[in-house]
Amino acid sequence: MSFLPIAYFRHQFVPFAEANISIATHALHYGTGAFGGLRGIPDPNNPAQILLFRLDRHCQRLSNSARFLHYDLPADKIESIIIDFVKQNSPKTPFYIRPFVFTSDLGIAPRLHDIEHDFFVYGLELGDYLSPDGVTCRISSWNRQEDRSFPLRGKISGAYITSSLAKTEAKQSGFDEAILINSQGKVCEASGMNIFMVRRGKLITPGSDQDILEGITRDSIITLAKDAGIEVIERPVDKSELLIADEVFLSGTAAKITPVKQIENYKLSEKKPMTEMLRDKLTAITENRSSDYQDWVYAIPID
Repeated sequence: MSFLPIAYFRHQFVPFAEANISIATHALHYGTGAFGGLRGIPDPNNPAQILLFRLDRHCQRLSNSARFLHYDLPADKIESIIIDFVKQNSPKTPFYIRPFVFTSDLGIAPRLHDIEHDFFVYGLELGDYLSPDGVTCRISSWNRQEDRSFPLRGKISGAYITSSLAKTEAKQSGFDEAILINSQGKVCEASGMNIFMVRRGKLITPGSDQDILEGITRDSIITLAKDAGIEVIERPVDKSELLIADEVFLSGTAAKITPVKQIENYKLSEKKPMTEMLRDKLTAITENRSSDYQDWVYAIPID
């Protein structure tokens, strides 16, 4: 990976190589951290500025995640630091920003009270996370956690052990990605992406009551589809529905919109008109080529 040269660490900007934590850091042992992730690109039409997609929503979600860790980190503070971070690095290629909040104490007791917290930001150059031509998926043997035992409205780092197990299981089975089932036996999400399917011209996705992460790209797609006159249904989804769907795609900050071409040993249709239409619209918005949804794109001037 090619990391951006400057990181935000311990309340200041430092060279990335100097942003290191102790092996005794509390969050490392107990998964008591929360992270965000957002993409940025140099503006194709103006090299003097960088574009970030839905910066405000990403910062608010991370602030909400921090609250689960009993850490008060206002969204506007996160936003200000990320803007300065981008200016410090002035990337010349598409990149990904990883802000992270965590319990920074060096104690060993699992807790969230009477403990120090901290916040850092780093970034790396990032092109396509998954193949834009499509991916193959398997149904994971690992189930998604339940909200009654884990705060799934936050991007809590400890939750991603399940994603890691599922992703590796999929790769070692000859697939690109994993689809997780929730405790009710319904389709939930992929290892780090939300999932959509198209049936009879309708766009269907598991609702927020299905133990999903409420993805920001997911929210954007729902808005785009509704504004395009497409009926969007948020409801429980059965595994068998995916296997006979007209189209299936994954969505996320890193994955953007990635079509699914096969699930288990079931090949899906090569024709994906709705997936392609939504992907084209979303790409145009993120690249500042659309007159619509301009408030979703934050432009940062750079030297």
